[in-house]
Amino acid sequence: MTVRNLDRMFSPRSVALIGASRRAGSVGAVVARNLLGGGFAGDIFFVNPKAETILGAAVFPSIEALPTPPDLAVICTPPDAVPDVIRALGMRGTKAAVVITAGFGEGERTIGRARQQALLDAARPHLLRIVGPNCVGILAPGIGLNASFAHLAPLDGGVAFLTQSGAILTAILDWAAARRIGFSHVVSLGDMADVDFGDMLDYLANDPKTRAILLYIEGVTQARKFMSAARAAARLKPVVAIKAGRHAEGVRAASSHTGALAGSDDVYAAAMRRAGMLRVNDLEELFDAVQTLALARPPKGDRIAIVTNGGGAGVIATDSVIEHGGRLAVLSDEVMARLDAVLPSTWSRGNPIDIIGDADGERYAKAIAPLLGSPDIDALLVLNCPTAIASSADAARAVVHALAGKTDSIFTSWLGVEAAAESRRLFAEARIPSYETPSQAVRAVMHMVEYRRNQASLMETPPSIADDDAPDMASARALVETALADGHEWLTEPEAKSLLSAYRIPVVETYVASDPAAAGAAAARIGAPVALKILSPDITHKSDVGGVSLDLATPESVEAAAAAMRARVAASAPKARIDGFTVSRMVRRPHAYELIVGVTGDPQFGPMILFGQGGTAVEVINDKALALPPLNLRLARDLIGRTRIARLLEGFRDRPPIALDALALTLVRVSHLIEDLGDVAELDINPLLADETGVIALDARVRIARGSGPSARRFAIRPYPAELEETIVLEGDRRLILRPVRPEDEPAFIDAFSKLDPSDVRLRFFAPLKTLTHELAARLTQIDYDREMALVLAEPGPAGRAAILGVARMHADPDIQNAEFAVVVRSDAQGRGFGFLLMSRLIAYARKRGLRLLFGIVLRDNQTMLSLCRELGFTISPAADDPTLFRVSLDLDRPAQAASSSSA
Repeated sequence: MTVRNLDRMFSPRSVALIGASRRAGSVGAVVARNLLGGGFAGDIFFVNPKAETILGAAVFPSIEALPTPPDLAVICTPPDAVPDVIRALGMRGTKAAVVITAGFGEGERTIGRARQQALLDAARPHLLRIVGPNCVGILAPGIGLNASFAHLAPLDGGVAFLTQSGAILTAILDWAAARRIGFSHVVSLGDMADVDFGDMLDYLANDPKTRAILLYIEGVTQARKFMSAARAAARLKPVVAIKAGRHAEGVRAASSHTGALAGSDDVYAAAMRRAGMLRVNDLEELFDAVQTLALARPPKGDRIAIVTNGGGAGVIATDSVIEHGGRLAVLSDEVMARLDAVLPSTWSRGNPIDIIGDADGERYAKAIAPLLGSPDIDALLVLNCPTAIASSADAARAVVHALAGKTDSIFTSWLGVEAAAESRRLFAEARIPSYETPSQAVRAVMHMVEYRRNQASLMETPPSIADDDAPDMASARALVETALADGHEWLTEPEAKSLLSAYRIPVVETYVASDPAAAGAAAARIGAPVALKILSPDITHKSDVGGVSLDLATPESVEAAAAAMRARVAASAPKARIDGFTVSRMVRRPHAYELIVGVTGDPQFGPMILFGQGGTAVEVINDKALALPPLNLRLARDLIGRTRIARLLEGFRDRPPIALDALALTLVRVSHLIEDLGDVAELDINPLLADETGVIALDARVRIARGSGPSARRFAIRPYPAELEETIVLEGDRRLILRPVRPEDEPAFIDAFSKLDPSDVRLRFFAPLKTLTHELAARLTQIDYDREMALVLAEPGPAGRAAILGVARMHADPDIQNAEFAVVVRSDAQGRGFGFLLMSRLIAYARKRGLRLLFGIVLRDNQTMLSLCRELGFTISPAADDPTLFRVSLDLDRPAQAASSSSA
């Protein structure tokens, strides 16, 4: 489940505390006091069989004795009693519960797991949602709900805070109270037996009161749900996360370079980046992020102006701006003239704007005034160092007064402790963000800038890929199946290279030799010089056991080297099976770089793609980046760009830039390989040589393991559902392709929109749009296949370059129960049955996905669409709020009705 019944959790009409207590200091007593003292306007019921009143409120002896079923229950009973309590609540009609009680897996693991399963079994028949167990509770300050044992209640605000740590929750509340920062929701998720980060992200994404979301993560459950929810939420509002355990011990021993390099923290970093979230690394950043999200107006760009009364503070801030990828704003001639008119002649005459150490409040106000509203400045950072000449507090008052009613993005940092205390209080009251150091303030600015950059980057349109890049999947599948049937865990080097070759990844030609003489004969066929390697299913890293010899010039030297290698390897790895040798041509590319491309599996997020600097010292160099598949060309370039070697690959001095397009395409092909072949568990291409002419794989290792179910199921982000593609044959043998939309389709969408008549635009978009903007086109083409589907009818050809004739789309709710649909056919393609075809396929897909209802809103004068809906079995009724609209709905639980094609 996802958001189902969470409205009862966070907007209840009544709350019951099961396990309320009069014993001072007990959890039941603290929660009772918090519930009564929070200002909640609904009914509050206390349940305790041994008490008649608690804090002056009546107490009921049992759940059955409650006068009405509570929307929300808070449970503080002993752990063994909790499943029965949940069952009783469910039978009364309660739909949400917060289980504060511990003892469900965090200690006695076996007993705790059994208790947790019993709890879930009791809740499931009633669709009763559970936060916890082992949590501090939940707070919704906007309605006065404090169902927690936190030591204080927060103010009402626009930031939601979700955490697995109760200690972090109370620390944040304490810190925020002193700064008058409020929250829309504060949720201690505890053990996340039911409600988890994915559920809460889905709920908060659509909560109008929540402007930003902050997460403290120790681990996630159901990675695909988490990624879908995080991607959806981050497109609507800032989502900031801190991941605890960045250097956790116990990462699995890996049998490949990729496995050794892909630590769990790198995986979380890749997941957060792909979702469009902003990551912070420590508690200081976490606290600062709360303030930034609660108070700061997001800057439009990265041009920062700095006002300071101390040159040193300005220099520190400048360094931080550059280090975080920002820019110092260039002051216009007009701004310079206005500053000259109000500042001493000794001011810095540039940015940072040093207004000299004796600056009083009046000078601060005069310095800020010309900067406010400047089109050349995206954010203003105001600094103050304490001096004996001028009052820091007066300067703060002047800044507060100068900023009253302004909408500029402002950040402040008043240095010091005692001298800055009063100033920080003034800024808190005025809701102006203030940080202890200039570097913290700059980091806060750049957090907001980075969020905007991330969102813009995620909506970039990837280039299309030519049709002739299709892999030879039949050969690839046959190769893997044969190896599995033979009981192999690792493909031989020649098999691994054949697999890569089937996916159009260039490989060096390789021969297998059973003995030294055969190795010499292979060298004679290839021509000198050659590389000789041991062939063994039991040896992971051949060079470690002397199993590699390079630059062998003659067949005789190859034969001798093979004999010596066999003896050497037998001594180093006496238990290893030796099947022979591989012989391949030495590749001479003097300007080439050794790179690594790999795939490894993560227990939570599934397959991960790794890229970095390769070679035998790859773990020592440790220059790598991870990405969640599936990849397109834009995501592949982003992955390359996050490594240190990326700058070298762009060329320098006499080294030309490598063929970056070929390298990015190789990463995309590796992504396609693991999307298609669910039995590929691990892959290493090392080294992958890259230079200005292209790339070539010199060595490759592939581990296989029999998969369970479709390959796509193991991905945290559902790959492109190629199984939905079909060819439509029209009269005259004209062929069209019906397929899911791709991100590369954006140019074709914009072109198709330009071919819509204004009346068709109004009927589809309910507004007279003149153009399809990049932002809207990106949202229509870059969809989450796990929750959305858009089927396009297109001419044959690469996505983005093939003309699109029509689109039918649906967007499901997070529970995957109901979906809203829309359909449009290009004006010059109407009247041929394309609308009926698209809708029929969309309905079939919705049924297959298990959806229960498909609905849409149709303008009353869109008679063509209403006629199509009638033919397809939709129920049509007037919309409740607008007489110009109809609501059409199709009950997907009913059997599909037979229907003939119609024009649309």
